[in-house]
Amino acid sequence: MSELRERFARTLRAATTTENPGTDPYPYADNLLTRWAEPHRRYHTRTHLTAVLDHIDVLEEHAANPETVRLAAWFHDAVYRPDRSENEERSAALAVRALTEAGLPEPTVTEVARLVRLTVTHDPADGDTDGETLCDADLAILAAAPDAYAAYTRSVREEYAFVPDEAFREGRAAILRQLLDLPALFRTPYGKKHWTTPARDNLTTELRLLAPH
Repeated sequence: MSELRERFARTLRAATTTENPGTDPYPYADNLLTRWAEPHRRYHTRTHLTAVLDHIDVLEEHAANPETVRLAAWFHDAVYRPDRSENEERSAALAVRALTEAGLPEPTVTEVARLVRLTVTHDPADGDTDGETLCDADLAILAAAPDAYAAYTRSVREEYAFVPDEAFREGRAAILRQLLDLPALFRTPYGKKHWTTPARDNLTTELRLLAPH
């Protein structure tokens, strides 16, 4: 908790300007960390947030603005209700409100919101290095070792415990097919090299297990 607070504080301070030094970062960190610890979350938790931030650390050389990408990671699932479809839009709106209040420059705020919305499709345009970095970091779980991937899928199912089994299988399979149909699962050089093959293996295996028997 304290380490995450400090990570947010460093990121927010790095994103401010000399002319506009911003405000106390810790109330914003605490608000976000409270959101990420909501009891209905099973996968979209502080553990996921930490993993995304760690993956951005690995990929940051690819990003044009790594601190902006980190801010987007903090906000990308800050609003999360598994029974709603507008989570990314509401998370982007929260980012705009909070970061504007915190004194960040308008172009930075706008870019953070854009990146948050990009996690709806995980399909950044060619040359969008910040978008590629965030999307790769968010999807890196797909390339986890089989046991870790299985734990991830169990957590996702727990978040959607209110959905009947057949409906969940159909919806989850559609998401997996959408990911497999992307022109590329990963866009950063590191992601392409290290994560593509294990991710496709995991997705294909899960899709096979979801099929009716």
